[in-house]
Amino acid sequence: MHGVKRLLWWLLAGSAGGINRGRILEELFKQPHNANDLSKVLNLDYKTIRHHLSVLEKNNLITYTGRGYGQMYFLSDLLENNMDIFNEIWGKIGKNKK
Repeated sequence: MHGVKRLLWWLLAGSAGGINRGRILEELFKQPHNANDLSKVLNLDYKTIRHHLSVLEKNNLITYTGRGYGQMYFLSDLLENNMDIFNEIWGKIGKNKK
């Protein structure tokens, strides 16, 4: 199994909060956001969003620019180059659990 595929299965299906991480990635695929925007769009607590952003960043699935409140998050090159894998997994586990 491809390394990115294993990572996405673990982060989205194999650990607590995976559905929220998938929802965040899905939003970032549409356009970059800051944490506050994501909190509003996804109707999740700001601290919850920050936690999941940290997990995604540590696993090289997102990147950011800027500092503080205005820090903007983007999909990483790694994830953009493997969006077919994300879509495959998200189609199996995420779409039905939103």
